Amino acid sequence: MTTTIELGLDTFGDVTAGADGRLQAHAQVIRDLVDQAVLADETGVDFFGVGEHHRDDFAVSSPETVLAGIATRTSRIRLGSAVTVLSSDDPIRVFQRFSTVDALSHGRAEVILGRGSFTESFPLFGFDLRQYEELFTEKLDLFVALIRNRRVTWQGNLRPPLTDQAVFPPIETGTLRTWIGVGGSPESVVRAARYDLPMLLAIIGGPAQRFRPYVDLYKDAAGRLGQVPQPIGVHSPGFVAGTDEEAAESFFPAYKAMRDRIGAERGWPPLSREEFAREVAQGSLYLGSPETVARKIAQTVKGLDLSRFQLKISAGPLTQAQTLRCIELYGREVIPRVRELLA
Repeated sequence: MTTTIELGLDTFGDVTAGADGRLQAHAQVIRDLVDQAVLADETGVDFFGVGEHHRDDFAVSSPETVLAGIATRTSRIRLGSAVTVLSSDDPIRVFQRFSTVDALSHGRAEVILGRGSFTESFPLFGFDLRQYEELFTEKLDLFVALIRNRRVTWQGNLRPPLTDQAVFPPIETGTLRTWIGVGGSPESVVRAARYDLPMLLAIIGGPAQRFRPYVDLYKDAAGRLGQVPQPIGVHSPGFVAGTDEEAAESFFPAYKAMRDRIGAERGWPPLSREEFAREVAQGSLYLGSPETVARKIAQTVKGLDLSRFQLKISAGPLTQAQTLRCIELYGREVIPRVRELLA
């Protein structure tokens, strides 16, 4: 069982409501997000992840730019994406942007690579969704070559080859910590093992323990390849408040607004109070008092043998004041309690 655990926070940069209830400008949301990361750094959070989206209900389309700003105002917290949509980006430019964040943060940068659950970036940048799998597979192959070699010779089908090519700036510390974000397909699990990269499971609904077969598959695949399994992490939504009741009453309206908006696009029924309560009690919504959230995180860490847990705290129009209070409680009360429970 894992005894050393990294405890982080994720945000997708959802467009939030101001004190007057009106939606904030995207620019203000981005500035607020930097303040959130500064507080996370001050309160002992290990990692702060920023998502990438290309639609009007999320403010961040360039996580690396936001992370660079955060890097100059923080001192110890690790900084990364949540996730970088590699399929619709250029691996060399992604490497260069994160190596720049790594320089500004004195070696604290990470990247979590994924295909993304939203597809707006594909038509925006001129990529064919019919090549969804091929794009990610080939670009990941190139990115792994970039993080492991100072000079790269590489050939694929979707871009010109590289011959003894150096890419600048290099990673000052020698390597960029790179995770593979996995939504639940066995093929993605095996891919992470094949590239000998840490795996981050996105568990956004249902009991976390149902992902145990993916953990076992990852370890088995690594063993068959003669490798020591890399760290495994989980990303799940949640919210911390003074009491369980306060957390539910504060979080539900914003969470429902976000969930119903996306659900209308994907054919999901509106979120009911009953479904919300079930997800809190039995699923992957880590919501409640510091003690409640800490116990549920510790249970997941033990059950899945995790090295990292990332709580996704953004939820539609949740206000900045509510988010800052959540971060404060997570850093100062949840994290120490999780460590006690795992000791």
